[in-house]
Amino acid sequence: MRTRQLSGTGPLVGAIGLGCMGMSWGYAESRRDDELSVAVIEQALDSGVTLIDTADVYGDGHNESLVGRVLARRRDEAVVATKVGMVVTDLATRAMRRDGSPAHIRRSAEASLRRLGTDVIDLYYLHRVDPAVPLEESWGQLSELVREGKVRRLGLSEVTVEEAERAHRVHPVSAVQSELSLWTRDAQAPGTDVVGWCAANGAAFVPFAPLGRGFLTGSFERPDFEEGDFRATNPRFGDAAFAANLRIVEAVRSVAARHGATPAQVAIAWTLAQGEHVVPIPGTKNPRYLADNIGAAALRLSPEDLAELNAVPAPVGDRY
Repeated sequence: MRTRQLSGTGPLVGAIGLGCMGMSWGYAESRRDDELSVAVIEQALDSGVTLIDTADVYGDGHNESLVGRVLARRRDEAVVATKVGMVVTDLATRAMRRDGSPAHIRRSAEASLRRLGTDVIDLYYLHRVDPAVPLEESWGQLSELVREGKVRRLGLSEVTVEEAERAHRVHPVSAVQSELSLWTRDAQAPGTDVVGWCAANGAAFVPFAPLGRGFLTGSFERPDFEEGDFRATNPRFGDAAFAANLRIVEAVRSVAARHGATPAQVAIAWTLAQGEHVVPIPGTKNPRYLADNIGAAALRLSPEDLAELNAVPAPVGDRY
């Protein structure tokens, strides 16, 4: 797989990473299979996918422990990213609160290191800015972890340009992770262009949900999720919105047909085309879907393809 640099001075990683959240919670939890998930992470590393993304809140620590099982054998092959700043208050409903306090960050970092079975985190994100704690305090504690050698690089998740700039003045921001796909382009909106800010400041931009939580793969005929699936409450998957949003999928299918590719590959390739600093992390716990996603790294979209995709209508329904 071709590679991209994770920030201006960071390591080279596979152009496509792996989001591991769905292996532990959020999507079709009745089909959770830890052994299969471990095999998928192994398959990713075998295929040149080196950025492995997790968080302490995913399954209340379960996801980090899952990743840690693979790192125990293959730590040198992976660039591991995890996150801090969210706390599970009800595992069954996935209810969470924010905590960006320095004390919480320090305790959580030590717990993440234990679950991952490593002595250093390659990329540590502040999962969300805590409105009750000045960003500079949270970021200052994170930068202390870098000075102590427990973390290599720092990132932010779902922030504004103004917040990224504030953090960057305290310690370099190596990456920003936010949702970006053909139906979620908030991170590129005028005045809030975090993707552009990253390019200008030597940071990577890491899109999560580049497949629109599966919608852009074109595999859904109708919104039919099991009870508890996170997507069942997303407005864009409501019956009326779903029907309207199929227009977006049809455009993706049209481009895919011209290239002999799958809609998933086109959707991921579109995120890759947003800049050489962009490293998408599609999530899956299915070996076949992983292989499909990886194929996007070899797909080169033409200017005409990109113009057609950029012209797709705005989605109906909010993200959450």
